[in-house]
Amino acid sequence: MRILVTGAKGMLGSDLIPILQEQHHAVFLTDIEELDITRLEDVRKYVKKEKPEVIINCAAYTQVDNAEAEREQAFLLNASAVRNLALVSREQVIDLCHISTDYIFNGEKKSPYVPDDTPDPINVYGDSKLAGEKYIKELCRTYYIIRTSWLYGKNGPNFVHTMIKLAQSQPEIRVVHDQIGSPTWTVTLAGVIAQLIITKRYGVYHATDETYHKGISWYQFAQEIISTTGLPATLIPITTEQFPRPARRPKNSVLDVSSIKSILSHPLPSWQESLSCFLRTLKSL
Repeated sequence: MRILVTGAKGMLGSDLIPILQEQHHAVFLTDIEELDITRLEDVRKYVKKEKPEVIINCAAYTQVDNAEAEREQAFLLNASAVRNLALVSREQVIDLCHISTDYIFNGEKKSPYVPDDTPDPINVYGDSKLAGEKYIKELCRTYYIIRTSWLYGKNGPNFVHTMIKLAQSQPEIRVVHDQIGSPTWTVTLAGVIAQLIITKRYGVYHATDETYHKGISWYQFAQEIISTTGLPATLIPITTEQFPRPARRPKNSVLDVSSIKSILSHPLPSWQESLSCFLRTLKSL
């Protein structure tokens, strides 16, 4: 297939590209320098020229705390730009695959969130991502929306990199223990995307590494990172109230992945397996 990838230089895009190329797709790599998706006419012109069959949108404003003060920038990239992609996808009759987030939910549910659960964001970032989803549903006929959570990978700031950096520089690290979710390696998500876009089974999906419907806390995630790396830091569990942030976080953002598992050709890896593989790649760099 002919596939246009936006945000190709980002954390997800950089792991998605090799997988698509290995599958012999014709991949058009774009980031802000090649295509400004906030400009509708630029998107129209690029798509008419390259004629992709699928657009995979990996571009996003992801600074959750900064979004509280930068609402306009967050909505520009997470909503207005997505509207542009949805419009052009409809006009040119091509599929759109968009990456969304667990942060569209309020975190009050006592069990994992399924794709049909009612969104209720509690921060600006979540609001902006939900607005993007709504544009796609309103404007686009053939789409895949994939919600993921706690994403980490080699090419971008993330929790794993932060924990390693802190453990190398200080003896104790305070980590929140009362927020639970599902970590996701960018390689896992990239593999899901590559499989899903060839199915024509459109709709909304949840995709994370496997936590078997329980989820884990940030503290448990940090414990596994420290244990696997062998770094000497001591972890101290704290509450959300003890670690105030500009943006509120959902207490529970575990995503139910049953729907995506039903169409994948192989099982989702466990979060421990993915973390171990990722840490091994860091050692080889």
